[in-house]
Amino acid sequence: MATPISAGTTKGFKPAPLALLPPIPLYRRLLRAHRKHLSKEMRLLGDQYIKSEFRAHRNVENPVHIIGFLTEWQMYAQKLEGDSWIGERMDVGKIDKMSDQQLGQLYELMQAIQNKKLEDDDAGK
Repeated sequence: MATPISAGTTKGFKPAPLALLPPIPLYRRLLRAHRKHLSKEMRLLGDQYIKSEFRAHRNVENPVHIIGFLTEWQMYAQKLEGDSWIGERMDVGKIDKMSDQQLGQLYELMQAIQNKKLEDDDAGK
């Protein structure tokens, strides 16, 4: 009988995911989590980002990259479902490991969120 394997370690007392979900079930879980836990505007932004990331990684063959990709998205889904992500800062170690392209994407995401906040503030006046 197959048993779940540890998908990675996490800092602190957070338990590591028991087993990695395959890409398609994980993709569906992420979209469901967005539908349930995010506002309409944030859901649209998040869904678009998930779709583009999964498309961009569709043909990756390096097992280390695949496991890292699936692990990070699964941990994101767990945090989103538990609301532990609100106000959380990104781990500096993860930022240090990002490529220039990933840092650029993160910056664009930050700008989109800030622009949305400004639009919301202007609409509320």
